Amino acid sequence: MGMFTMRKPRGFNHQYIYVDERKEKLAKMEEKAKRELGMLPEKKFTPEDIRGKFVEGTTHLKRRKQSGRKPVHLGMILILIALLVFLWHYLQTGSWTF
Repeated sequence: MGMFTMRKPRGFNHQYIYVDERKEKLAKMEEKAKRELGMLPEKKFTPEDIRGKFVEGTTHLKRRKQSGRKPVHLGMILILIALLVFLWHYLQTGSWTF
């Protein structure tokens, strides 16, 4: 009955609807040929090309950058945690009365 054998799942085959792979491949071949002939300049990757693109793409970070607000510092978070631990310890000891 097939108790000890596992059937393999059906393979997944995704057909793109709006993408013409042949056309993209031809465009890449043309661009490569033009670069080799010197008709197009060589494009070198530099990190400055992508620097700040994420911030420009999000409205929240863009507003934060324009306002000039600084991020919350780690020291402030540690002070807050220490204060909460002290308050928790004070309440746990039961040395307070109404």
